[in-house]
Amino acid sequence: MEKFLRILSIASLLLTALNAIIAGLLFMIDPSGSKMGMTVDYLRFSPFRSFLIPGLVLFSVNGILSLLTAFSTIKHQANAPVLIIIQGILLSGWILIQIIMVRDINPLHIIMFTIGAILVSCGTMLRKIAKA
Repeated sequence: MEKFLRILSIASLLLTALNAIIAGLLFMIDPSGSKMGMTVDYLRFSPFRSFLIPGLVLFSVNGILSLLTAFSTIKHQANAPVLIIIQGILLSGWILIQIIMVRDINPLHIIMFTIGAILVSCGTMLRKIAKA
């Protein structure tokens, strides 16, 4: 069971990291959102007037930190389960805040929120296994 939870966590973290790094970079390169097929009108209910700051946060929090957490899990570091939980909370929180700010829900929101919940669950179970 532990091996399955670790593999599921690593796969989820790497998927999240890849998605967030690419999208974050595209938003930072082109803050208008056009490289992602979006317009700044999508942000009309948010405090942002471009995708620069959301792109930077996406890149760093959901991209780089997910990647670091995946490597921590691959290396069997003792703090990996807690990092997995934190990444799950950050991802789910990011999605909830995004939904509130843009007043929209799309399939990617549901998928990424679900991945966040999976990460919290996996991290919690791995933490219990480590304490046993």
